[in-house]
Amino acid sequence: MAPIDPHSFTESTHPLATHISLSLFFDFPSSTIHASALLTLPAPHSGPLSLDARALTVHSVLDPQSSAPLPFSLSSPDPIKGCHLTVSLSNHSSFLIVYSTSPSSSALQWLSPPQTFNKTLPFVYTQCQAIHARSVFPCQDTPAARVRYAAKLNVPRQLSAVMSARHVDRRDPIAGEGAAPPYLFAFAVGELGFREVGPRTRVYSEAVPAVLESAATEFASTEDMIRQGEALFGPYEWERFDLLVLPPSFPYGGMENPRMTFLTPTVLKGDSSGAQVVAHELAHSWTGNLITNKTNEHFWLNEGFTTYAERRIVEAVQGEDRAALNIGIGWRGLNKEMERFKDNLEVTKLKTNQEGVDPDDVYSEVPYEKGFQFLWRIERQVGRPAFDEFLKKYIATFKFQSIDTDTFLDFLKANLPGIEKEVDLILWTEGTGIPPDAYEPVSSIYSKIVSMANEFKLGRMPREDEVADWQGQEWELYLENLPKSIEASQILELNSRFRLSESKDYEVKVAFLLLAIASKCKEHYVEVEKTLKAVGRKKYLVPLYSALVEGGPGKEEEKILAKRVFAEARDTYHPIAQGVIETILSKHI
Repeated sequence: MAPIDPHSFTESTHPLATHISLSLFFDFPSSTIHASALLTLPAPHSGPLSLDARALTVHSVLDPQSSAPLPFSLSSPDPIKGCHLTVSLSNHSSFLIVYSTSPSSSALQWLSPPQTFNKTLPFVYTQCQAIHARSVFPCQDTPAARVRYAAKLNVPRQLSAVMSARHVDRRDPIAGEGAAPPYLFAFAVGELGFREVGPRTRVYSEAVPAVLESAATEFASTEDMIRQGEALFGPYEWERFDLLVLPPSFPYGGMENPRMTFLTPTVLKGDSSGAQVVAHELAHSWTGNLITNKTNEHFWLNEGFTTYAERRIVEAVQGEDRAALNIGIGWRGLNKEMERFKDNLEVTKLKTNQEGVDPDDVYSEVPYEKGFQFLWRIERQVGRPAFDEFLKKYIATFKFQSIDTDTFLDFLKANLPGIEKEVDLILWTEGTGIPPDAYEPVSSIYSKIVSMANEFKLGRMPREDEVADWQGQEWELYLENLPKSIEASQILELNSRFRLSESKDYEVKVAFLLLAIASKCKEHYVEVEKTLKAVGRKKYLVPLYSALVEGGPGKEEEKILAKRVFAEARDTYHPIAQGVIETILSKHI
């Protein structure tokens, strides 16, 4: 017997459940869900069946026909995988687990009324990627296991719910059904409102008119993006593409839950550039949700493909210059990740070994940006028309399947004959670092911004007329390319001219604050603290906390600041973000 995934107790010799029926009762005062899960197998099974669970209290396992109890055991928790739940079956094709979640569930964030926009009613939402569905319901929590599910949500009458599923009944209880790997299971419960933004799209958020209007404006081009995605990759298979803007504590930019993409409010920038995050999550509808990485060791199959697809959609809808800026920012990010992981080069591979590794601890831009560069390299080799034809065939061949890197490479070589002679496929997928045939983008706007950043080293700042039409992405690229050893006086002058510390675009604000920390420009530490307390997105928390605590002597004041701010802000962060920041602080404080 052998597990099929280094992050799951699921056994290769055990059948995979074909359907899970959930009944969830939300107990907001205790921050728990009292629940049952009916798991159905493809055929009667006798013997043990292994499931994943984390921070769950299992009350009983029952035969659904007779209600007779079935033997089960729950192991002590593994620090990464959680608990191994073993159910003993005797010619059973289904079984019912009665259980309760814990307030410490790693997937769930329970927000008290003061933590919400309207401050009157509570809110709860899930984030199940990478291996957190097991803290909401017992399951075979691996992307290798695609499962259909139905759920009934019993929630307080004044609240409403949305799910990554088709609504069957919207009241008493709310019911939905869907099909996906467990990490794509999602719901949110709270005081929700919505706006229609297209024939297939509603945008939801807490019932705050200003937030809803801002989101509807930011994402007005969503239907255009769906159509461009269909033109590139084939039919959109999920019927609806709805969006939910979550409270600021959401730890990611977006999460591609089928039919209900979750978004951070930090993408509401007012200039439509936040729609690029929507383009990324939309692209997952083909690469990630239709074709899924078999385990997190092949995460680039989800994210590299999706980053490539996102940029093709952005190019079609917003133009080549926007796409080039997007690629340029990604290129800078990839180079920064190589520096971050210089002592852990395994993480810089596309095909990784994650035995004994928590996927949240090694989450990075590498699978996104190195994966994109790999596919871009193949496109340059064979030409865009041939690569587009290959992509459509790839998606049609493997849709609704979970695959690994070797399966992709075999398909690539079979359908683009001779590609392995022109592109070093092994170096790209199993080699560390950035291959020599990776490609920095070339465009006039990209080259101009990088050149202006280089001139800063000679003491020249941009003139007002040079940056008059810059949006957030131009500023982000400029700041990312500035030297890290800037005098504090230069930081103060840059900010006095352009008010970057006050930017409503968090990509710009955080890039600027990182420069302020690097130069020990303490006048901006108050804004660093405000930012760390205002948002819970890991993309901002991780670099800011890291910048404060990393380095040798002379960082005592910054370390004290980081420790104090985290102690004060910790309860406002999602459990996933809490764990990652605790790991960073424990290494340096």
